[in-house]
Amino acid sequence: MSRVLTLTLNPALDLSIRLKALSPGSVNRSQESSLTPAGKGNNVARVLARHDHRVVVSGFLGRDNRAPFERAFQDWGVEDRFVRVAGETRVNAKLSEADGRVTDINGPGAAVDEAAMAQLLQDIEAGADGIEAVVISGSLPPGVTPEWLSALIDRLRARGLPVWLDSSGEALVQGTRARPALIKPNEHELAECVGRALADEAALLAAARELQQGGIDNVLLSLGAEGVVWLFEGGALRARPPRIRVVSTVCAGDTLLAGVLHGVLEGWPREKTLRFATALSADAVRRIGVGRSDTEDFAVLRDAVSIEALTI
Repeated sequence: MSRVLTLTLNPALDLSIRLKALSPGSVNRSQESSLTPAGKGNNVARVLARHDHRVVVSGFLGRDNRAPFERAFQDWGVEDRFVRVAGETRVNAKLSEADGRVTDINGPGAAVDEAAMAQLLQDIEAGADGIEAVVISGSLPPGVTPEWLSALIDRLRARGLPVWLDSSGEALVQGTRARPALIKPNEHELAECVGRALADEAALLAAARELQQGGIDNVLLSLGAEGVVWLFEGGALRARPPRIRVVSTVCAGDTLLAGVLHGVLEGWPREKTLRFATALSADAVRRIGVGRSDTEDFAVLRDAVSIEALTI
Protein backbone atom coordinates (compact mmCIF):
# COMPACT_ATOMS: atom_id res chain seq x y z
CA MET A 1 0.00 0.00 0.00
CA SER A 2 0.98 3.65 -0.42
CA ARG A 3 2.66 5.99 2.04
CA VAL A 4 0.73 9.25 2.53
CA LEU A 5 1.42 12.38 4.56
CA THR A 6 -1.58 14.23 5.98
CA LEU A 7 -1.05 17.75 7.29
CA THR A 8 -3.58 19.09 9.78
CA LEU A 9 -2.20 22.50 10.64
CA ASN A 10 -5.07 23.32 13.01
CA PRO A 11 -6.36 20.07 14.56
CA ALA A 12 -9.22 19.89 17.03
CA LEU A 13 -10.96 17.78 19.57
CA ASP A 14 -14.41 17.43 18.04
CA LEU A 15 -17.26 17.56 20.55
CA SER A 16 -20.05 16.02 18.46
CA ILE A 17 -23.54 16.33 19.90
CA ARG A 18 -26.65 14.81 18.33
CA LEU A 19 -30.02 16.18 19.39
CA LYS A 20 -33.55 16.27 18.03
CA ALA A 21 -33.64 20.02 17.49
CA LEU A 22 -31.50 22.87 18.76
CA SER A 23 -33.34 25.44 20.89
CA PRO A 24 -31.05 28.49 21.32
CA GLY A 25 -31.17 30.20 24.68
CA SER A 26 -32.58 27.21 26.56
CA VAL A 27 -31.46 23.90 28.04
CA ASN A 28 -30.96 21.25 25.33
CA ARG A 29 -30.61 17.53 26.01
CA SER A 30 -28.51 15.44 23.66
CA GLN A 31 -29.33 12.02 22.27
CA GLU A 32 -25.67 11.15 21.76
CA SER A 33 -22.30 12.84 22.21
CA SER A 34 -18.63 12.09 21.72
CA LEU A 35 -15.26 13.81 22.07
CA THR A 36 -12.92 12.70 19.30
CA PRO A 37 -9.43 13.75 18.23
CA ALA A 38 -9.99 15.18 14.78
CA GLY A 39 -9.21 17.94 12.33
CA LYS A 40 -9.86 17.44 8.63
CA GLY A 41 -6.47 15.95 7.78
CA ASN A 42 -6.69 13.56 10.72
CA ASN A 43 -10.11 12.42 9.52
CA VAL A 44 -8.60 11.68 6.11
CA ALA A 45 -5.77 9.78 7.81
CA ARG A 46 -8.24 7.57 9.70
CA VAL A 47 -9.94 6.50 6.50
CA LEU A 48 -6.70 5.86 4.62
CA ALA A 49 -5.20 3.88 7.50
CA ARG A 50 -8.36 1.79 7.71
CA HIS A 51 -7.78 0.90 4.05
CA ASP A 52 -4.24 -0.26 4.79
CA HIS A 53 -2.24 2.75 3.62
CA ARG A 54 0.82 3.76 5.61
CA VAL A 55 -0.07 7.21 6.91
CA VAL A 56 2.13 9.85 8.50
CA VAL A 57 0.18 12.54 10.36
CA SER A 58 1.67 15.96 11.00
CA GLY A 59 0.84 19.58 11.73
CA PHE A 60 0.79 21.55 14.97
CA LEU A 61 -0.51 20.02 18.22
CA GLY A 62 -0.96 21.75 21.58
CA ARG A 63 1.20 20.17 24.31
CA ASP A 64 -1.29 20.67 27.13
CA ASN A 65 -3.95 18.27 25.79
CA ARG A 66 -1.93 16.06 23.46
CA ALA A 67 -2.74 12.76 25.20
CA PRO A 68 -6.08 12.03 23.45
CA PHE A 69 -4.43 12.56 20.07
CA GLU A 70 -1.45 10.37 20.92
CA ARG A 71 -3.78 7.55 21.98
CA ALA A 72 -5.86 7.98 18.83
CA PHE A 73 -2.84 7.93 16.53
CA GLN A 74 -1.75 4.68 18.12
CA ASP A 75 -5.24 3.21 17.76
CA TRP A 76 -5.49 4.28 14.11
CA GLY A 77 -2.08 2.83 13.32
CA VAL A 78 -0.58 6.04 11.93
CA GLU A 79 2.87 7.56 12.42
CA ASP A 80 2.76 10.67 14.62
CA ARG A 81 5.04 13.47 13.38
CA PHE A 82 3.08 16.41 14.80
CA VAL A 83 5.09 19.39 16.03
CA ARG A 84 4.11 20.16 19.63
CA VAL A 85 3.41 23.83 20.40
CA ALA A 86 2.58 25.71 23.60
CA GLY A 87 -1.02 25.68 24.85
CA GLU A 88 -4.04 23.54 24.07
CA THR A 89 -5.38 22.18 20.84
CA ARG A 90 -8.81 23.72 20.29
CA VAL A 91 -12.17 22.08 20.94
CA ASN A 92 -14.80 22.39 18.20
CA ALA A 93 -18.47 21.80 18.98
CA LYS A 94 -20.62 20.22 16.26
CA LEU A 95 -24.36 20.14 16.91
CA SER A 96 -26.26 17.73 14.62
CA GLU A 97 -30.06 17.92 14.49
CA ALA A 98 -32.53 15.29 13.32
CA ASP A 99 -33.30 17.18 10.11
CA GLY A 100 -29.63 17.04 9.07
CA ARG A 101 -28.71 20.61 10.01
CA VAL A 102 -25.28 20.94 11.62
CA THR A 103 -24.13 23.92 13.66
CA ASP A 104 -20.36 24.29 14.03
CA ILE A 105 -18.72 26.31 16.80
CA ASN A 106 -15.00 26.33 16.01
CA GLY A 107 -12.18 27.71 18.12
CA PRO A 108 -9.16 29.57 16.70
CA GLY A 109 -6.48 27.04 17.67
CA ALA A 110 -3.14 27.19 19.46
CA ALA A 111 -0.76 29.93 18.34
CA VAL A 112 2.15 28.80 16.16
CA ASP A 113 5.48 30.63 16.12
CA GLU A 114 8.27 30.82 13.53
CA ALA A 115 10.33 28.13 15.27
CA ALA A 116 7.46 25.63 15.08
CA MET A 117 6.88 26.39 11.40
CA ALA A 118 10.58 25.94 10.66
CA GLN A 119 10.57 22.61 12.52
CA LEU A 120 7.58 21.38 10.54
CA LEU A 121 9.29 22.20 7.25
CA GLN A 122 12.45 20.46 8.42
CA ASP A 123 10.50 17.37 9.48
CA ILE A 124 8.70 17.22 6.13
CA GLU A 125 11.96 17.46 4.22
CA ALA A 126 13.55 14.76 6.38
CA GLY A 127 10.65 12.34 5.95
CA ALA A 128 9.63 13.01 2.34
CA ASP A 129 11.27 9.93 0.81
CA GLY A 130 8.67 7.34 -0.07
CA ILE A 131 5.69 9.69 0.30
CA GLU A 132 3.33 9.30 -2.66
CA ALA A 133 0.80 12.03 -1.82
CA VAL A 134 0.35 14.88 0.63
CA VAL A 135 -3.07 15.95 1.92
CA ILE A 136 -3.38 19.40 3.49
CA SER A 137 -6.80 19.83 5.08
CA GLY A 138 -8.52 22.32 7.31
CA SER A 139 -8.06 25.86 8.56
CA LEU A 140 -4.92 27.71 9.59
CA PRO A 141 -4.04 28.34 13.25
CA PRO A 142 -3.03 31.76 14.59
CA GLY A 143 0.44 32.64 13.34
CA VAL A 144 0.25 30.68 10.08
CA THR A 145 -0.58 32.82 7.05
CA PRO A 146 -2.17 31.82 3.73
CA GLU A 147 1.04 32.96 2.05
CA TRP A 148 3.04 30.49 4.16
CA LEU A 149 0.65 27.74 3.10
CA SER A 150 1.10 28.66 -0.56
CA ALA A 151 4.89 28.57 -0.15
CA LEU A 152 4.60 25.16 1.53
CA ILE A 153 2.66 23.78 -1.43
CA ASP A 154 5.27 25.20 -3.81
CA ARG A 155 7.97 23.51 -1.76
CA LEU A 156 6.21 20.15 -1.84
CA ARG A 157 5.53 20.38 -5.57
CA ALA A 158 9.21 21.15 -6.17
CA ARG A 159 9.96 17.74 -4.63
CA GLY A 160 7.56 16.11 -7.07
CA LEU A 161 4.90 15.44 -4.42
CA PRO A 162 1.24 15.71 -5.46
CA VAL A 163 -0.61 17.94 -2.98
CA TRP A 164 -4.33 17.55 -2.30
CA LEU A 165 -5.78 20.69 -0.69
CA ASP A 166 -9.05 21.00 1.21
CA SER A 167 -9.38 24.35 2.94
CA SER A 168 -11.50 27.50 2.80
CA GLY A 169 -11.33 31.28 2.75
CA GLU A 170 -8.03 32.98 1.98
CA ALA A 171 -6.12 29.78 2.75
CA LEU A 172 -7.86 28.07 -0.15
CA VAL A 173 -7.49 31.11 -2.41
CA GLN A 174 -3.76 31.41 -1.80
CA GLY A 175 -3.24 27.67 -1.79
CA THR A 176 -4.99 27.34 -5.14
CA ARG A 177 -2.54 29.81 -6.66
CA ALA A 178 0.25 27.33 -5.88
CA ARG A 179 -1.50 24.82 -8.19
CA PRO A 180 -1.98 21.74 -6.03
CA ALA A 181 -2.85 18.49 -7.75
CA LEU A 182 -6.42 18.57 -6.41
CA ILE A 183 -8.73 20.93 -4.55
CA LYS A 184 -12.10 20.05 -3.02
CA PRO A 185 -14.24 23.21 -2.79
CA ASN A 186 -17.94 23.49 -2.16
CA GLU A 187 -19.98 26.05 -4.10
CA HIS A 188 -19.19 28.94 -1.72
CA GLU A 189 -15.48 28.13 -1.61
CA LEU A 190 -15.36 27.85 -5.39
CA ALA A 191 -16.83 31.36 -5.69
CA GLU A 192 -14.07 32.61 -3.37
CA CYS A 193 -11.44 30.97 -5.54
CA VAL A 194 -12.57 32.66 -8.75
CA GLY A 195 -13.53 35.95 -7.07
CA ARG A 196 -17.10 36.21 -8.34
CA ALA A 197 -20.63 35.09 -7.54
CA LEU A 198 -21.74 31.83 -9.16
CA ALA A 199 -25.47 32.03 -9.69
CA ASP A 200 -26.31 28.50 -10.83
CA GLU A 201 -24.88 25.07 -11.43
CA ALA A 202 -23.75 25.93 -14.95
CA ALA A 203 -21.70 28.80 -13.54
CA LEU A 204 -20.26 26.53 -10.86
CA LEU A 205 -19.15 23.93 -13.39
CA ALA A 206 -17.68 26.57 -15.69
CA ALA A 207 -15.69 28.07 -12.79
CA ALA A 208 -14.42 24.65 -11.74
CA ARG A 209 -13.28 23.92 -15.30
CA GLU A 210 -11.59 27.33 -15.38
CA LEU A 211 -9.51 26.38 -12.34
CA GLN A 212 -8.74 22.94 -13.74
CA GLN A 213 -7.57 24.37 -17.05
CA GLY A 214 -5.55 26.98 -15.16
CA GLY A 215 -3.15 24.40 -13.79
CA ILE A 216 -4.96 22.39 -11.11
CA ASP A 217 -5.13 18.83 -12.40
CA ASN A 218 -8.29 17.89 -10.49
CA VAL A 219 -11.20 19.80 -9.02
CA LEU A 220 -13.54 17.82 -6.79
CA LEU A 221 -16.63 20.01 -6.50
CA SER A 222 -18.79 19.08 -3.53
CA LEU A 223 -22.50 19.75 -4.02
CA GLY A 224 -23.79 18.32 -0.73
CA ALA A 225 -26.84 16.12 -1.07
CA GLU A 226 -26.71 16.66 -4.84
CA GLY A 227 -23.46 14.77 -5.04
CA VAL A 228 -20.02 15.61 -6.38
CA VAL A 229 -18.43 16.53 -9.69
CA TRP A 230 -14.87 15.47 -10.46
CA LEU A 231 -13.25 17.56 -13.19
CA PHE A 232 -9.98 16.38 -14.73
CA GLU A 233 -8.09 16.90 -17.96
CA GLY A 234 -10.29 15.75 -20.80
CA GLY A 235 -13.45 15.06 -18.86
CA ALA A 236 -15.76 15.29 -15.89
CA LEU A 237 -17.82 12.81 -13.90
CA ARG A 238 -20.80 13.45 -11.69
CA ALA A 239 -21.82 11.14 -8.85
CA ARG A 240 -25.15 11.23 -7.05
CA PRO A 241 -25.50 9.33 -3.76
CA PRO A 242 -28.63 7.44 -2.84
CA ARG A 243 -31.11 9.12 -0.52
CA ILE A 244 -30.39 8.02 3.02
CA ARG A 245 -31.27 9.08 6.54
CA VAL A 246 -28.82 11.76 7.66
CA VAL A 247 -27.43 11.59 11.20
CA SER A 248 -24.50 13.97 10.78
CA THR A 249 -22.72 15.53 7.81
CA VAL A 250 -19.53 16.01 9.87
CA CYS A 251 -16.62 14.10 8.27
CA ALA A 252 -18.52 13.42 5.03
CA GLY A 253 -16.27 15.68 2.96
CA ASP A 254 -13.10 14.33 4.56
CA THR A 255 -14.29 10.79 3.88
CA LEU A 256 -15.01 11.67 0.25
CA LEU A 257 -11.51 13.07 -0.23
CA ALA A 258 -9.91 10.04 1.39
CA GLY A 259 -12.01 7.69 -0.72
CA VAL A 260 -10.96 9.37 -3.95
CA LEU A 261 -7.30 9.36 -2.92
CA HIS A 262 -7.55 5.67 -2.02
CA GLY A 263 -8.87 4.84 -5.48
CA VAL A 264 -6.21 6.95 -7.20
CA LEU A 265 -3.43 5.34 -5.19
CA GLU A 266 -4.82 1.91 -5.99
CA GLY A 267 -4.85 2.72 -9.71
CA TRP A 268 -8.61 2.29 -10.09
CA PRO A 269 -10.52 3.78 -13.03
CA ARG A 270 -12.06 7.16 -12.21
CA GLU A 271 -15.62 5.87 -12.32
CA LYS A 272 -14.88 3.08 -9.84
CA THR A 273 -12.99 5.53 -7.62
CA LEU A 274 -15.76 8.12 -7.57
CA ARG A 275 -18.46 5.51 -6.96
CA PHE A 276 -16.54 4.08 -4.01
CA ALA A 277 -15.74 7.50 -2.52
CA THR A 278 -19.31 8.74 -2.86
CA ALA A 279 -20.67 5.63 -1.17
CA LEU A 280 -18.09 5.96 1.60
CA SER A 281 -19.13 9.58 2.13
CA ALA A 282 -22.80 8.58 2.13
CA ASP A 283 -22.03 6.05 4.85
CA ALA A 284 -20.38 8.81 6.89
CA VAL A 285 -23.60 10.83 7.09
CA ARG A 286 -25.35 7.82 8.59
CA ARG A 287 -23.13 8.00 11.68
CA ILE A 288 -21.06 10.36 13.80
CA GLY A 289 -17.55 9.91 12.43
CA VAL A 290 -15.88 8.93 9.18
CA GLY A 291 -17.38 6.54 6.64
CA ARG A 292 -16.68 2.80 6.66
CA SER A 293 -16.54 0.36 3.77
CA ASP A 294 -16.71 -2.72 5.98
CA THR A 295 -20.42 -2.42 6.79
CA GLU A 296 -22.70 -5.26 5.69
CA ASP A 297 -24.63 -3.09 3.23
CA PHE A 298 -21.73 -1.10 1.76
CA ALA A 299 -21.88 -2.95 -1.57
CA VAL A 300 -25.57 -2.07 -1.84
CA LEU A 301 -24.80 1.56 -1.02
CA ARG A 302 -21.99 1.64 -3.59
CA ASP A 303 -24.14 0.12 -6.33
CA ALA A 304 -26.86 2.71 -5.64
CA VAL A 305 -24.53 5.58 -6.52
CA SER A 306 -25.29 6.92 -10.00
CA ILE A 307 -22.41 8.09 -12.21
CA GLU A 308 -22.67 10.15 -15.37
CA ALA A 309 -20.14 11.76 -17.71
CA LEU A 310 -20.50 15.51 -18.16
CA THR A 311 -19.62 17.76 -21.05
CA ILE A 312 -18.47 21.14 -19.72
